[in-house]
Amino acid sequence: MTEIVSLDWLALTVFVPLLGAVLSFLVPRIAPQIGLMTLALAGLCVTMLALQVIPGGPVIVALGGWGAPLGLDLRADGLAIIMLGMNVLVGGFVSLGALDTFSARHAGEESARMRRYFWPLWLLLLCGLNGAYLSTDIFNLYVMIEVIALAAIGLTVLTGRLDAMRAGLEYMFASMLGALLFLMAVGLAYLQAGRLDFAGLAVHAGEPAMMLAFALMLVGLALKTALFPLHFWLPNAHASASAPASALLSGLVLKASLYILLRFWVEIFGPGERIGMLVGAMGTGAIIWGSVQALRTQRLKLLVAWSTVAQIGLICVAFALAGTIGAQTAWQGAVLLMVAHAVAKAAMFLAAGRIAQETGHDRIADLDRSHLRPTLAQFAFALAAISLIGLPPSAGFAGKWLLMEGAMRAGAWIWVVVAMAGTLFSVAYLSRPLIGFLRFDRAPDPVGEHHGWAIADAPPLMLAVIAVISGLVAVQIIGVISIGAPFGAVP
Repeated sequence: MTEIVSLDWLALTVFVPLLGAVLSFLVPRIAPQIGLMTLALAGLCVTMLALQVIPGGPVIVALGGWGAPLGLDLRADGLAIIMLGMNVLVGGFVSLGALDTFSARHAGEESARMRRYFWPLWLLLLCGLNGAYLSTDIFNLYVMIEVIALAAIGLTVLTGRLDAMRAGLEYMFASMLGALLFLMAVGLAYLQAGRLDFAGLAVHAGEPAMMLAFALMLVGLALKTALFPLHFWLPNAHASASAPASALLSGLVLKASLYILLRFWVEIFGPGERIGMLVGAMGTGAIIWGSVQALRTQRLKLLVAWSTVAQIGLICVAFALAGTIGAQTAWQGAVLLMVAHAVAKAAMFLAAGRIAQETGHDRIADLDRSHLRPTLAQFAFALAAISLIGLPPSAGFAGKWLLMEGAMRAGAWIWVVVAMAGTLFSVAYLSRPLIGFLRFDRAPDPVGEHHGWAIADAPPLMLAVIAVISGLVAVQIIGVISIGAPFGAVP
């Protein structure tokens, strides 16, 4: 049963990070302390909200007392709770890693700039992400995805290096085009329906103007998700950013546009089988092209970035099963894959950053030539690879299993083959750095470990461990996802 409540934990989940972003910008000297306190408060808000949603069902807040269609509603169901929890979990560990990466002991203008601006940008990003997961109005969603884009582009160019600036410029152009298409769709939907809330738009879903609006939204969100062949901006943007920024960009930012597309698909438009097959075909292209590029690239962070293209493609296979008997199972698998990818990819980027910091480079061909072996970071990278490949007992395995089960229930065996091919590709390209970690015969000097622990060693290791063991609680996660029946009632 849906519960209507006054302004409390739900709204605070959005406004606490916004306040933290403002304070950390105004008082940069204590920005890390403000950032960590904000993350703790955001975690408290999500926890208290979960304690309302799990036993009582979806929670709705009408901001200012004016709900839809005149005002704005924020809504939290089980799916939103999982995504909010993902933000806090991944963001919390990345923030701990950033304490070392952007610490005062790293001298120089670049480090000082990153220390000053990382925290307000990251907290602004968290505000936009949380707002996107709770919004039930497409114009409010437009505002949130623009907040996300603004912060994400800032994080991309934060190092100030030329390659980061070029990547940030490409990211900005792609984001602006995607936002323009989305805004055009918002205007078209309003002209047709006279309102912008999900429930009101669903009434007009089958009308030609609304389907045109959905087509515009689909292209705009595909650009922001970097779905093949609209992925051109992603590899360089993720590879050239600092390690904590890359972890946030790959782990969290891409999930917001995927989540919005999923909500639109299920709750409003329900497009036909042909559009689902088109998205599935784009996902297949992403798996193939992203994997081939990951096999070819010579840099570790670029390999991780290209694998993101492939993994996003795998998640999008679920859209090809919409409207079939296995759709609900496939959607659940897609959400589990989103969470698994967020945790594992954040761990992998943080670990890659530590490896580059310790060895002085991230050239895959020379990983086995270094006499310094950052074993903790390498171990974290290997654990994260287990989840991305989809080996048990990881959440990646559980999500891929559900995705393939949905395809088998629908009799769509081609998508089972696509998922298995994605698994084989991921084994192939992730084995490249793993072999380098394990070889010792080409090192010119006796091999030794890095000297001492650093704070930045713990976050990737903990995230990687969580990615591996979280498959053991996949049933409980699915139970939470099902609260409010975001993908329809169980058949």
